[in-house]
Amino acid sequence: MAWLWRALILLSLACATPVAMAEVPNIAAAANIKFAMAQLVNNYQQQSGNQLRVSYGSSGNFVAQIKHGAPFQLFLSADEKYVEALASAGLTADHGVVYAYGRLALVAPNNSPLTLDTDLDGLSKLLQSGQLQRFAIANPEHAPYGERARQLLQQKGLWQALQPSIVYGENVSQAAQFALSGSTQGGIVALSLAMAPQFRERGRFVALPTELHNPLTQRMVLLKGAGDVANDFYRYLQSEPARAVFRAYGFALPEEGH
Repeated sequence: MAWLWRALILLSLACATPVAMAEVPNIAAAANIKFAMAQLVNNYQQQSGNQLRVSYGSSGNFVAQIKHGAPFQLFLSADEKYVEALASAGLTADHGVVYAYGRLALVAPNNSPLTLDTDLDGLSKLLQSGQLQRFAIANPEHAPYGERARQLLQQKGLWQALQPSIVYGENVSQAAQFALSGSTQGGIVALSLAMAPQFRERGRFVALPTELHNPLTQRMVLLKGAGDVANDFYRYLQSEPARAVFRAYGFALPEEGH
């Protein structure tokens, strides 16, 4: 009988493993919150003992993936319209909550001739002089920060003249890599990325006025069927310790305006 008990125990352990693995939720997060999210995930995992699996990318691409069955349990978007698109498709638990308002930043690597200013006069002069060869933004077709960068450049009358020089990142994190790698003279990316230590040591930045583009209202939502861990992390992201992390990376919080 002892061998039978051992066999039953081994069988129960084998069956339990997939269940334990399933308890690690897949989370889709907009690329602009990459560094803030890394800190939040680390803090939460240490505090709760729960594990999380996070993927970063453009909000528009995540919507397409989720609509095609990607097994995400929580989605943190850079633009609330993408959450509304999933809610309209019946794929979310509800309409979620706004967790932050984002901002754009004009950035340049340390060796760039680009002068940074909030009116983009330095960018205009560099463009007119013919010295601007490459300028990075996220793809405006599916990345909210790229869409807002295009709006801002249109407002300043620079969009058409910049077209031959623009290098598109698949998402705003990749655009920031391009903008600060030294292969471009600069770019317009998320302030939250420009403020991160990983980027600050490689370049310069200036926060840009929010009135030159539509608000970057960042909303998060639980997907239908989200488990206990995803629900718990969703609540944690609305707590004061989490809000302090978002604030430290240049985000405005819902009640603070944008």
